[in-house]
Amino acid sequence: MLLRLNDVYKSYGGTSVLSGVSFQVNRGDKIGLVGRNGAGKTTIFRLLCGSETADRGEVITSRGLKIGLLEQHIEFDPTETVHTSALSAFAHIHDIEAEMRRLEYQMQHDHSTAVLERYAELQTLYEQADGFAYAARAESVLLGLGFPSKSWQTPTSKLSGGQRNRLAMVRLLLGGSDILLLDEPTNHLDVAAVEWLEEFLGNFDGTYIVISHDRYFLDKTVNRIIEIEDGKAAGYRGNYSSFIEEREIRREQQRRAFENQQALIAKTEEFIRRNIEGQKTKQAKSRRNMLERMERIAQVNNDKPAGRFNLKNVERSGHNVITLEGLCIGYPGKQLAAGLDFVLHRGEALGVIGGNGSGKTTFLKTILGEIAPLAGEVRWGTKVDVGYYSQQLDDLYPENDVISELRRVAPLTEAGEMRSFLAGFLFFGDDVFKKVKDLSGGEKGRLSLAKLIYSRKNVLVLDEPTNHLDIPAREALESALTEYDGTLIVVSHDRYFLDSIVDRILVLGKDEKAELYEGNYSDFLKVRPENNQEVFSTVELKEPSQLTPKGSGTTGTLSKNRREMLQKQLAEIESRISEAEDRLATTGAQISQPSIAADPDLFNQITHEYRQLEAEINALYDEWDRISSILES
Repeated sequence: MLLRLNDVYKSYGGTSVLSGVSFQVNRGDKIGLVGRNGAGKTTIFRLLCGSETADRGEVITSRGLKIGLLEQHIEFDPTETVHTSALSAFAHIHDIEAEMRRLEYQMQHDHSTAVLERYAELQTLYEQADGFAYAARAESVLLGLGFPSKSWQTPTSKLSGGQRNRLAMVRLLLGGSDILLLDEPTNHLDVAAVEWLEEFLGNFDGTYIVISHDRYFLDKTVNRIIEIEDGKAAGYRGNYSSFIEEREIRREQQRRAFENQQALIAKTEEFIRRNIEGQKTKQAKSRRNMLERMERIAQVNNDKPAGRFNLKNVERSGHNVITLEGLCIGYPGKQLAAGLDFVLHRGEALGVIGGNGSGKTTFLKTILGEIAPLAGEVRWGTKVDVGYYSQQLDDLYPENDVISELRRVAPLTEAGEMRSFLAGFLFFGDDVFKKVKDLSGGEKGRLSLAKLIYSRKNVLVLDEPTNHLDIPAREALESALTEYDGTLIVVSHDRYFLDSIVDRILVLGKDEKAELYEGNYSDFLKVRPENNQEVFSTVELKEPSQLTPKGSGTTGTLSKNRREMLQKQLAEIESRISEAEDRLATTGAQISQPSIAADPDLFNQITHEYRQLEAEINALYDEWDRISSILES
């Protein structure tokens, strides 16, 4: 057992959040913590970290447990670079290194047993802590989470918010915690980085609890689900899809048990009513006592409304909704994608994916006319009425209340109809009079979608529409978009969402490439080109003596034959340098793979090969310099 919550209660300002939560985490558990926004998931993380205390109940952790928390806002030392910040996760190794350097200096004049034994002890600790591989391990995780080597010397003070969050995750994954608490770890990651993280966690032999609205990610990374609902915790074995199936089975069982118990109660109460003062008074009183002692089965609560996104009855557009011919997107001096040629027809749904900075939002703004194309043409069809959902939610006026904001797209609609519509987006009662500036991110997202949907556009251009939605709201939106009569163009990193609604995938990749695939995200995975990498074989190193031409240690006038021999050896060394550098690049790519980064033995083996190759290349360059000097002299 690593930690346990026993009957934990927590409230804020008289509002109960947790009402008797109990669960246990064991070593090796990979847990998905799920529940609606506001259910108390982040509160549980705060309780586990000790930043808050429970009103009632116990939070028990094993002695010496090291908990690592992925925080959404983290401060970095402004003097650090990306690289030094990542290496700071290994402070304990740095301390060992510092003491070893001190002892090495001391051993120059002190050969006492105590000093030698301490140095030997430190060497053992250094090896056990993977001291020879920690720098390569840090660089592997940096690459996997989207920090190319050219960015490693960037000061942390120059990083964007998303980059800072990714760097915080790098340090957390490298920190050697006994249990990781990951709060929305896929935020700010592109699809490639999310897939890297999935593979890393899949090979990770530690323990973690993850809060995520990314159902695809949960399916790939967890073996338990703990659902927080109505202040209680319910545990399930398996990933997210297994949880959905098992939860429905449990609810059906509870529903039947509740109905059976209610029938028994009604029958018993009728018997008591008829016989409490008759000949069977004793039996009636006994049954009344039995009802009083009976533990009542709770009625199954159907899922709270997640939003009714009615997208029907939009005006029919022409058959060709949008045509792209030779379209190049980007900015002056910075082309992001070229050669976009396709037609999107009425009723089709296009998903747009790609890495951070690949041009997804730029593509949307270009087809919407907000950014001029670098080349090519965008043509919209007849009777097209486009609605745009921005992930920045910049279409909302902060000083408006909710109902006034909706009235901007429907000024003549009666208040009663608008309040009924907003209830479908979880704005109940006085919620409709909240100021926009006081809404949470999820509430702003729902309001922005409400405005877009109420406007009855027949083409929806959506930029990350699920970013601010919890899982039930995402599912409701998916259901509505599946039934939508119009045309969709959607940028999203939510692969589950893309699987549900799109029938074509546009991939904006590196090197200004753009590829169009038929089908949803799963279909794309089956046919996408893979980055094939060579299988690593043991590197055969040559001893330094094998690199030195016989008799080449002298200078002076060279014979013609001698010069030709040295020139031939120089060409051979140049060829070997090229081959070794190719092997070094391949080995470096292998180190960045999450399956290797998560396997200490394999990681150490590959890192050792990498360092051997570096030594071989350095020796070859030294020999090349030496022979070149002889020839020049």
